[in-house]
Amino acid sequence: MEDDGSHLRTGDRLEVVMARDGIRDLVARYNSYSDSGLFDPLFGLFVPDASMEITDVSGKRVVYDGISEIKRIFTGAQERIRGRPDAGATGYIRHFTSTHQIDMTSSLAARGRLYFAVLMSHGLDHWGRYLDEYVRVDGWWRFAHRRVFLDGCVPASWFAATSDAEG
Repeated sequence: MEDDGSHLRTGDRLEVVMARDGIRDLVARYNSYSDSGLFDPLFGLFVPDASMEITDVSGKRVVYDGISEIKRIFTGAQERIRGRPDAGATGYIRHFTSTHQIDMTSSLAARGRLYFAVLMSHGLDHWGRYLDEYVRVDGWWRFAHRRVFLDGCVPASWFAATSDAEG
């Protein structure tokens, strides 16, 4: 069982609460920036040597090391959407996350587990889980490693036909 911090002194508990709030803000900004196509601030949420792993519904895993490779995930998804014949009908993409469990591993590092669901104009598109490693750099929480598990998608999902599908 992970340490919930209940045994800590009040000041230490406050630090844990503040860290968890900063990490929740990091995840919210990830969702907001990626949904809005604000990629420059999105990439700033990762440390330079961060990595992302994406495992699709078939179990195929692809690893992206460093910001330049991580950028491929998002720009590739954007290009796929723009290249579809019904691209103008998309309207929007919205990531929703829930059940975010954050375990502090030190004052400067933490791990997180959470679920995501993605809604588009046609409804629920795909869903899965994130397993994250966070680090605190210059007072701000950043992604050091993000594992994306695509647990399912609707048959017409825009992300069903590719292993690059970003959650």
